[in-house]
Amino acid sequence: MPADTGRGDTGHGDGGPRDTGPWDGGHGNRGRAVPRTLAEELRTRPDDALAALLRARPDLLSPVPNDLTQLATRAGTRASVVRAVERLDRFALQTAEALAVAPDPCPYEALRDLLTGDEGAEEAGGEGDARGAEEAEGAGAALQGPGNASPASPLGPASPAGPASGTAALGAEERAAIAAELPRAVATLRDQALVWGGDDRLRLVRTARELLAPSPTSPSPTGLGPTVQEATSGMSPGRLQELLASAGLPPTHDPVTAVAALAELFQDRARMAALLGGAPTGAATVLAKLTWGPPYGEVSVASPTPPVGWLLDRGLLLPSGPRNVVLPREVALHLRHGRAHRAPEPLAPPLSPTAEYDPQAVDNTAAGQTFTALATVEELLGQWENAGPPVLRAGGLSVRDLKRAAVALDVSEPVAAFWIELAYAAGLVASDGETDERYAPTPAYDDWLRLPAEERWARLAAAWLPATRTAGLVGGRDNRGRTLAALGPDLDRSPAPEVRRRVLELLATLPPGAAAVPEVLLNRLRWERPTSHRGAPAAAAAGAAPGATSPTWGAPSAASPSREDLRSRLARWAVAEAEMLGITGRGALSSHGRALLEPHPDEPPAARIDTASAHAARLLAPLLPEPLDHVLLQADLTAVAPGPLERPLAETLGILADVESKGGATVYRFTPESVRRALDAGRTADDVHTFLAAHSRTPVPQPLTYLVNDVARKHGRLRIGAASAYLRCDDDALLAEILADRRSAGLRLRRLAPTVLAAQAPPDTLLEGLRAMGYAPAAESAEGDVLVSRPEAQRTPPRTPPVPVPEGPPVADATLLGAAVRAIRAGDLAATAPHKPAAAAEARPEAASGSQPGAGAGAGSTATGDRLPRTTSADTLATMQAAALTGSNVWIGYVNANGAASQRVIAPVRVEGGFVTAYDHTADEVRTYPLHRITGAAELAEDAT
Repeated sequence: MPADTGRGDTGHGDGGPRDTGPWDGGHGNRGRAVPRTLAEELRTRPDDALAALLRARPDLLSPVPNDLTQLATRAGTRASVVRAVERLDRFALQTAEALAVAPDPCPYEALRDLLTGDEGAEEAGGEGDARGAEEAEGAGAALQGPGNASPASPLGPASPAGPASGTAALGAEERAAIAAELPRAVATLRDQALVWGGDDRLRLVRTARELLAPSPTSPSPTGLGPTVQEATSGMSPGRLQELLASAGLPPTHDPVTAVAALAELFQDRARMAALLGGAPTGAATVLAKLTWGPPYGEVSVASPTPPVGWLLDRGLLLPSGPRNVVLPREVALHLRHGRAHRAPEPLAPPLSPTAEYDPQAVDNTAAGQTFTALATVEELLGQWENAGPPVLRAGGLSVRDLKRAAVALDVSEPVAAFWIELAYAAGLVASDGETDERYAPTPAYDDWLRLPAEERWARLAAAWLPATRTAGLVGGRDNRGRTLAALGPDLDRSPAPEVRRRVLELLATLPPGAAAVPEVLLNRLRWERPTSHRGAPAAAAAGAAPGATSPTWGAPSAASPSREDLRSRLARWAVAEAEMLGITGRGALSSHGRALLEPHPDEPPAARIDTASAHAARLLAPLLPEPLDHVLLQADLTAVAPGPLERPLAETLGILADVESKGGATVYRFTPESVRRALDAGRTADDVHTFLAAHSRTPVPQPLTYLVNDVARKHGRLRIGAASAYLRCDDDALLAEILADRRSAGLRLRRLAPTVLAAQAPPDTLLEGLRAMGYAPAAESAEGDVLVSRPEAQRTPPRTPPVPVPEGPPVADATLLGAAVRAIRAGDLAATAPHKPAAAAEARPEAASGSQPGAGAGAGSTATGDRLPRTTSADTLATMQAAALTGSNVWIGYVNANGAASQRVIAPVRVEGGFVTAYDHTADEVRTYPLHRITGAAELAEDAT
């Protein structure tokens, strides 16, 4: 339950994180014992707070921790902390970064001042700080900063704002927004177990502090450098004495005291103002260059210019190398008037619609796109079922075959790659697994074709939303410089499903019919997950030292795209793909697109997307046009389909004519080759005439009738068989004409009889050769019957769709979270609860001398170094029987068949036959344990039950 901090409304704007407060972790815990560790604070959390932690950080559940101490330890590991930090929004991250540069522990008020700054100091310091802008520009040459300019060029003069250049004092509204949102940010960090302690003693977990605190090898977005203590580490006592003397501080021979005196001076605003008031010309300009970062500059420490030398003598700059200096953190905070961040961002960028349309028009546009999507997938796989492209040796589709698919679909190559990958994700296409491996439709494709249009679309949408394969990467390069191929390996990107869903969720927050450009969505996504969008420029601007490396979530090497680039591109691709798939129309989310996002919490996780897509299909069905059973034949040998055609009509027309253009209406063109294709498939001229007359709303044009009759008259006049092959014809003049044609030389023909020619080429080659010469031969069987040359549709063996590659462990459902919390609670009870002395231990108190009160084995009980209770078999049996009679809980040590030891809290129900049947609080179920595997037993103390 959120704590009432009394600092204003902590609610968040639309689309932002949920407002959660501490569970007695703030002011509400006064009067209770102050937790000394994260594990102790976790013990004070209610079960729903622990479940929220495990839901937010699912990696903590792999495997389920034995107790809360193990949970706290796992929550502090570097890998887990990095994942948690990457899930923070910008203001929560800025709050954590401020805590990383604050004293440990940090009061809430001090944290607030780090984010809002010292209002009085900013107002008073503006006039004095402006003095740096009036100083000579030549002083800027005294210092060169690696982050703002090249080492060979001097930094320019400070801007008119002086040392705090580039940032004006925060206004009253900005301060109020920070104060209002800070409780939410702190609560978020507490919920994620990144911060613990009351509001008077906020502590950032050690690993998070190490990640976020600035250091020469890990720059911080705050732009702050190391503390005086860190920067003077290794400095000689004599040099420290010189710094004290120059700063007007009393001498001391203790280096620790000397460093503390310098830090105290730099944190005293009045004394620092007096010290800087005596600075020579140019010193303020030098400080201005380093105030907001980078805190490192290049200068000759051995022979500095007068302004730099004055600063070095007083510790206002400290050497970090032979040619490098650093601005201590305490000095920078004074110059910043106490602010850790130049521009805190407590509120998420607003989602402003860039256009608004009629919601019905949006739905109709999206429905039209769904029809196009279905037709495109059908056309693609219809081509691949006859002659699928080969699989590359390394896996995937060749560039040439991708281009062919793009030309056939009349789309660009990236769009063709999207449709290919979508069909693969839906399980409609796969490799056939043969020796000469090729891609072909799967048996699931035939099942998909038999579904209604809205259900076919739902299958595609349900495959797209959780898919980790990213078609937008096709054509790019991997880390080794190899081209990424469609259907190839290395296309999985774990953040893709999350980014897709979040883009749609942001669109869903807009009013129906409202659209937003990708830049607006990207700004919100960058605020929600800033570390996942942080790249090299941001890291450099944050204050990287020379030779510094980026943090875990920073910019990778130049060999691979930065995660900022990836997530930004994923968002842009999601917008484009949703439009092509018909989830959005005109950039706005459709009604059936909104249905895809419905949570359905009562459903199992695997079934939620299916339930949502089924609901979306029901909303889409009324928007789709009814399939037509007719076309419009025209005199120019074309047929116009004014809408989607019924499947049998579309299939037959696709054989009889070629698609000339697509759009609102599809135009088919009849050619001699297309008519011959229908005749080769076994249809006669009468069949073609009957089909055209039955399905045309206009009379069959005379030119089309003549075309069909002419092709049919020529079709089959030439007959081909196997000699290797033979060619026969009743017209010997036609055979003589073929023999005389130079183009037939490659067929190596010779006359066997006046009406028969023999060929050394195979029948298929002879067929293709004669067709290329302009003839219309027909193949025949050994009995002289015409062979129907219908292409055989290829299918792969049954294949399963590709499994998405998740980003870390999956989020557990409520049932699993509840069971995990109960198991952790029970394990923690077994590990920490005080126990009654065992009978054997009372008789032999020396056996219990190794146990320590409160260490898990109660006073007087026998425990080894692994904290398992040790009692004799007789004592164990007696304890179990007594507990079964009284219904009390018992703490036991148990060794399973594999030799693994564990401690458990059980409630014995029955003891007989060498076994004890009990309710196991740790496993949350009734179990039966062999007594000989129980190392010992002790009743829990009454205050522990």
